[in-house]
Amino acid sequence: MSDQNATTPTAQPWQGRYEHDLVPTFSTPPLLIERGEGAWVWDAEGERYLDFLGGIAVNSLGHAHPVLIEAVTRQVSRAAHISNLFASAPQLELAERLKRLTGAGDAGRVFFANSGTEANEAAFKLARLNRGDGSRSRIIALENAFHGRSMGALALTGKAYMREPFLPMVPGVEHIPATLEALEAAIDDAVAALFVEPIQGEAGVIELPEGFLSRAREVTQRHGALLIIDEVQTGAGRTGDWFAFQHEGITPDAITLAKGMAGGVPIGALVTFGAASQLFHTGQHGSTFGGNPLATAAAGAVLGEIENADLVGNARVRGEQLKQLIAGLDSPLVAGTRGRGLLVGIALAEPVAEQLVRAAREHGLLINATRPDSIRLAPPLIVGDAELTAFRERFGAALADVAAAPSTTAPTEKVNA
Repeated sequence: MSDQNATTPTAQPWQGRYEHDLVPTFSTPPLLIERGEGAWVWDAEGERYLDFLGGIAVNSLGHAHPVLIEAVTRQVSRAAHISNLFASAPQLELAERLKRLTGAGDAGRVFFANSGTEANEAAFKLARLNRGDGSRSRIIALENAFHGRSMGALALTGKAYMREPFLPMVPGVEHIPATLEALEAAIDDAVAALFVEPIQGEAGVIELPEGFLSRAREVTQRHGALLIIDEVQTGAGRTGDWFAFQHEGITPDAITLAKGMAGGVPIGALVTFGAASQLFHTGQHGSTFGGNPLATAAAGAVLGEIENADLVGNARVRGEQLKQLIAGLDSPLVAGTRGRGLLVGIALAEPVAEQLVRAAREHGLLINATRPDSIRLAPPLIVGDAELTAFRERFGAALADVAAAPSTTAPTEKVNA
């Protein structure tokens, strides 16, 4: 169909081009970002913003970090992609690093994918392979969980409004409340696996009840079920330990990770522990791009810098400082904080999250509303005193603006977790 009013695409405002050319699975973004440096980004108008969303917990080293630039530049000049028919040194080195950092050790194995969703798809297949004598057909996940939007990962996702347009789901998944009582009642000898996020990031940075992971490890071991921990948002040092399950001193059967592992280059991974490493066999899963030299070189460099610069420790220290800073603002809109390390949720006393996101943006700060009464912060692991000071000024100003405005209730700005 011709459009008599059509203009040259590049002559249109960027918002019009976005709406005209992209599938409308997201609302039109508020900004066109042109570049970034450290914890800062600049939009097409030259305005500077403090980025405390970090690409939704992806940009571990911030923007344009020289370690990532050097690694990607060096690798792309050699070989960006060779397919999964061949091995590469970056792939092997990253697998060895992940086995060491996760504690999977010599018996552990790694499958590389392109995203957290794909890592969870691999984990779903792993769960299906844990059939025992054929009687294990149930897979348990938690209400309000987010594991991705592909059909298998969506079946695991505990949000009915996300699943309903695409029913019927992949069968066999049941969702339970994140309580010790529900956990005890659900796990039996017919359960193949339990999927758990240590902190439900997309739900508003909601932590599990105290002792939940430890109890989950006990009951799954007793019944022969796999404990699969989704570390897509919490892994790679984000919570002040390499992986959030390590805070609890347990050993899972498998974890999935992605996001911050390569600092912005797409990658995902399934890491298996112990006997779970023997479930997959040749030909049962694969990925054309997964584990290619470019992505694994990037991830190796990012994880190496996190380790060398002790950014795991920085996340732990700066996360506590950030919570104290927020409490010190003494705003009537702030009801409290949640989360660990540099994955912080702010509970609001009123459903004004969207207004607060907009006000923060007007003051040069990027944050995220996951619910009408909840803000998510996931700044780069490199943040220091200067960035925290800038956050206090900008977030404090945004809180003051919203507190002074007439009370209104509006839908929350949504992004893909």
